[in-house]
Amino acid sequence: MPAPLPAPLPAATWPAHSLPSYLNPAALGSWGDYLQQVDRVIPYLGPLSRWAETLKRPKRILVVDVPIHRDDGRVAHFEGYRVQHNVSRGPGKGGVRFHQEVTLPEVMALAGWMSIKTAAVNLPFGGAKGGVRVDPRTVSTAELERITRRYTSELGLLLGPHKDIPAPDLNTNEQVMAWMMDTYSMNVGVTTTGVVTGKPVDLGGSLGRREATGRGVFTVAVEAARHLGLPIEGARVAVQGFGNVGSVSAKLLAQAGARVVAVQDQDTTLYREAGLDLPALLQHAATNGDIAGYAGAEPISQEAFWDVESDILIPAAMEQQITEARAGRIHTRLVVEGANGPTTPAADDLLAERDILVVPDVIANAGGVTVSYFEWVQDFSSFFWSEDEINQRLVRLMREAFATVWAVAQERQVSLRTATFIVACQRILHTRQLRGLYP
Repeated sequence: MPAPLPAPLPAATWPAHSLPSYLNPAALGSWGDYLQQVDRVIPYLGPLSRWAETLKRPKRILVVDVPIHRDDGRVAHFEGYRVQHNVSRGPGKGGVRFHQEVTLPEVMALAGWMSIKTAAVNLPFGGAKGGVRVDPRTVSTAELERITRRYTSELGLLLGPHKDIPAPDLNTNEQVMAWMMDTYSMNVGVTTTGVVTGKPVDLGGSLGRREATGRGVFTVAVEAARHLGLPIEGARVAVQGFGNVGSVSAKLLAQAGARVVAVQDQDTTLYREAGLDLPALLQHAATNGDIAGYAGAEPISQEAFWDVESDILIPAAMEQQITEARAGRIHTRLVVEGANGPTTPAADDLLAERDILVVPDVIANAGGVTVSYFEWVQDFSSFFWSEDEINQRLVRLMREAFATVWAVAQERQVSLRTATFIVACQRILHTRQLRGLYP
């Protein structure tokens, strides 16, 4: 007869840190930051804290090979990822980025932040994220289409309008979403517009989607400034990142009377104490592809950006830009995070010590996923709203979400980041508790 199975270890003897080795927070960059943020909120979760480990373990991780024929006939291979962090509240939702430095820990962190973000705004989604390690500048449009279609096919077992819904992110756009939607539709045999959001309007996309994230950043910046007693009229604004989020945020703040004194993209930093001419700068960027060579401002070094004095600072570029060293140099009253994970936990603590208010990414840049939700709903009903309706609904939801977070921060005497995590984690874990474990 086979030997009897050993008795299970009592729970008290289980390893204190039983995460799989690839989820080790040490030296894992953004994923380590995310895990620290979760740990900080656990003491505020009460009985729900018994489920907190759920937040530290992505539900599914898929790593795929993406082979294509290059235009010259060679076969090239790219690595792709899709992480579904949590789907307790609904299908996975999160963008796809194409970048030469995409890594699995980065995508895991972005998926985790999407879980927090969708719950903080109270959308019926979970969190997911995807990426392909490719520099889009090194491939042709035809090659980019092949990468997109092969990547989408490899993810076929995960995607679906009720399972996982991608959207644009860094270096992806409406055209990439159109290719993804078409590939999925061809594979399932029926046009399925709701499988992605951020599509062209002619393919079921929503009006207002392109400016949604920047509009959300602007909305919460105005709300936070109001609580600080900081008038937007005449406020000095510095924006890192002049893509879809940073440029829209800067434009809307300038239209509201703010003075945008510094702007930075990946290669150039521009400064003008009197304020940049935003319409002219936007036109220059649209014509030339970046802000380099713009004559209406003084170019300064990239690192000097962090020494610019401002009232509102908007980091809208990449993760981990505000480090502890930079946090000690920043001169501002309000940081509104347009990018995902731009501030490290150590920098967060230092900014708090210096009495600089930080509006975290998981609430500040939720405008994009909010309008993605509107797009998803419109696709199911085949009834589409006007852009004014979209913007009004977006502003209302963002203001309501910010008000909830602000109230929790005041009640618990915690940062806005911890308050946002409290609100979101309670919603996620309450749903997890109600659903129970299967089987």
